[in-house]
Amino acid sequence: MSVANRTILYTGAAGGLGTETTLAFLRAGAHVVALDNNPDKIVRLQAQASNEGLNGLTLRSVDLSDLAGLRQTLNGLSQEVGGFDIVINNAAIYPSRPFDEYTLEEMQLVQRINVDAGIVCVQAALGHMRAQQWGRIINIASITFSGGWANIAPYVQSKGALIALARAWAREFGGDGITANAVSPGAFPTDAEKIHPDPEGYTRFVLEHQSVKRRGTPADIANALLFLASDAASFISGQTLNVDGGWVMT
Repeated sequence: MSVANRTILYTGAAGGLGTETTLAFLRAGAHVVALDNNPDKIVRLQAQASNEGLNGLTLRSVDLSDLAGLRQTLNGLSQEVGGFDIVINNAAIYPSRPFDEYTLEEMQLVQRINVDAGIVCVQAALGHMRAQQWGRIINIASITFSGGWANIAPYVQSKGALIALARAWAREFGGDGITANAVSPGAFPTDAEKIHPDPEGYTRFVLEHQSVKRRGTPADIANALLFLASDAASFISGQTLNVDGGWVMT
């Protein structure tokens, strides 16, 4: 499952699930262009890569809600690194409140960061992918798309859009040697869980629903992404891979 010498554009790369995957790709010999907006997490990711002696990491702090600025940044980065072979759309915001308390502007912000920024990333990579007749697009969806969570309607909407886009891109770009898939993580213990008022009760809820009776780890997601980004997955496209310990079964 080699991704050596591939260049990966990865949003939210310094987050709870992103950091381990970024390091895994670097260990495998890939070049990762890591986008994030949290200064502390960026510094921590840089330190972890440095401590392991890993090369190939390019870090940029970006505001994904500024789509024009993002496009300009990506155009410059693409020229700098020679194009993007793989795009992983991972960054997301997840406000939580009853649906009728959201303003339309708040919902549009979730869509802009979680979905529209990913569209800009794919547009920035597509020319290079088509020219070399090889590419990988992976959208990070969510178990919440399968139902069961209240008060996060804009987030769930955005994840549904990413699944739909993966299918649309798979159909449209397949003739160019490009695959597009989604990975749907289960309830992983990340910062997103901090919105729950009863952490221990939430953990019990998760384990009751999973077939595998342990909490997921960032390495579980990293392994799935390494597979879908490699030539080993060249005949898989338009699919959603649930990495959730056997919770959702479709």
